[in-house]
Amino acid sequence: MANQKTVFVTGGTGYIGSHCIIDLLNEGYEVITIDNLTNSRAGALSRVQEITGKSVTFYQCDLLDGNAVHAIFAKHKIDYVIHFAAMKAVGESMQFPLIYYKNNVIGTINLIEAMKANSVYQMVFSSSCTVYGDPEHLPITEDHPTGAVTNVYGRTKYLIEEMLKDLSRAEEKWNIIALRYFNPVGAHPSGRLGEDPTKNFTNLMPYIGQVAIGKKPSLTIFGCDYDTADGTGVRDYIHVMDLASGHVSALSKLDEEHLRFKPLNLGLGHGLSVLEFIKEFERVSKVHIPYEYVGRRVGDVATLVCDANRGIKELKWKPTRDFQVMCEDFWRWQTMNPDGYAKDEPYPVTTLDQSPPEKTTAAAPVKVIAASSTVPSVNGVNGVNNH
Repeated sequence: MANQKTVFVTGGTGYIGSHCIIDLLNEGYEVITIDNLTNSRAGALSRVQEITGKSVTFYQCDLLDGNAVHAIFAKHKIDYVIHFAAMKAVGESMQFPLIYYKNNVIGTINLIEAMKANSVYQMVFSSSCTVYGDPEHLPITEDHPTGAVTNVYGRTKYLIEEMLKDLSRAEEKWNIIALRYFNPVGAHPSGRLGEDPTKNFTNLMPYIGQVAIGKKPSLTIFGCDYDTADGTGVRDYIHVMDLASGHVSALSKLDEEHLRFKPLNLGLGHGLSVLEFIKEFERVSKVHIPYEYVGRRVGDVATLVCDANRGIKELKWKPTRDFQVMCEDFWRWQTMNPDGYAKDEPYPVTTLDQSPPEKTTAAAPVKVIAASSTVPSVNGVNGVNNH
């Protein structure tokens, strides 16, 4: 293996986290991951193992349980952190702001304290294009002002970024890259791994998928009177596997240069409206998607499209999959897995008094005895979801 370093991944059973772990394992990193399974299923990690032939160490743990997070860091030699875990739905954040501030911000503080206590200073933070608010100019560069955010979810990401900036100014050891995402979609090309939301609050592509397979009667479009060509919101989309490889490239960047704190956009650099999205998905899937308009969703903006050039240059990386591939890969996942991971056996949980599972290769599948108990969460169902 090229790397024998260990990456601690928060939110590893979630959509982006699980896809990123595939790339990390394929690049030779060891992976320790935590998740509280509030908005994901541990079966995703079994699929990761199936695809890569390699195992991860998984703790069912809530970032709000600071003692447990500290104990995990004390138990393992960790080199980097990739921090995905967050509650992430814009609409939900406007309804339940306190839960979002508590989980996203306080959870990150607990993580940072555990890192510092164990001399781990290298981090890739999963941020969001929502930190830019309603953009003053398009496409959005990293120099665009942040902070005039239109929704609570975005404000939590902005607050965390500001906290990380202050930390890196005060303490020179910190080396942090904040990756600002522009709408991840798609799935692993095998069709075995994809987005499996367990809540009603979800993103456009899985919603369309549920309509396409007959589980929902029609798609709800929030707003048809935006200042765009067809009145529907325009977004910049990126394939989840391109996003995953961007994180692995960010780890290499941290090795090469001490940045203190650097934000980078990850997107394609051009946008699609909701209606254009539907049209392309219909073309790929050959399924008609009925839809209906309702009023605008509080916190949404008309257009979010990035200038991705700085991320491409700094990370020596670039997205390679276009929107057609995003639709094709997602549709393969959706048709092969209409119920997501709901029927999968959960991935074995490691406990703090248990040795990590032995590492494996594709030729020798892992054998791990499931733990009888898990690290308790301090707030049950209101815990940290996966970004």
